[in-house]
Amino acid sequence: MTPPDHNALARHQLELLRPHEIRDLLAARPLVYMPLGTIEWHAEHLPVGLDALTAHGICLRAAARSGGLVYPPLHYGTGGGHGLYPWTVMLDGTAEIAGLLRKTLARLQDFGVERTVLFSGHFPDAQLAMIDALAAEWNAAGQPMSVRSTAVNQIEGAALGPDHAGIFETTLLHALWPQRVDISRLPEKDPSEAVEEDGWGPQRHDPGHPLWGVVGPDPRDFRADGSHQLLETCVDWLVSQAESN
Repeated sequence: MTPPDHNALARHQLELLRPHEIRDLLAARPLVYMPLGTIEWHAEHLPVGLDALTAHGICLRAAARSGGLVYPPLHYGTGGGHGLYPWTVMLDGTAEIAGLLRKTLARLQDFGVERTVLFSGHFPDAQLAMIDALAAEWNAAGQPMSVRSTAVNQIEGAALGPDHAGIFETTLLHALWPQRVDISRLPEKDPSEAVEEDGWGPQRHDPGHPLWGVVGPDPRDFRADGSHQLLETCVDWLVSQAESN
């Protein structure tokens, strides 16, 4: 499948649209994707905004395929246990984020949206529990608009399993923003490095370790081949979630 060009994606990007363009898109498909992320350390080879960049990029491509709008990404998240890492702004609880989302959902419903998909690129347990509880609360109230909550780590059928700054996140971001992936910022592999085979060892939380901040398979084994297939799988799956009950 030929990927959409940037102009095609921009036609679904809410903050770029004039009111008549929004009305036309919602008339054709009253659906909004809401990408969620945060600002956090993703080791030396990846940008700190990765979670929102990937969620937003997948949502834009899903909207180009399914119709609807994409709300601007929210760059605040919660959970993960690494709030003191460099260039990480992690909220201690869920009240602030949930308040923003509730207000946004209420206004989207006022505008005639019939379906909203909360899609998080940041996926620790606290973040997932927050969006799931919010969706359940909203839907239980019998609102005209339905809400679906899901996240990048819940995608089925992907060739790579989810991680933090490992091969999965590196590959996915490369498909969207190849110029923002720079493996050369990581030191070359040293056979004497203490790295557990499955890549989930506690050394990844050691500031003195060359892969500090990586939780998952070593990103130095990243290969660009397959990055676009991974993205296609993610987009296909998100579209299916938008269309499911």
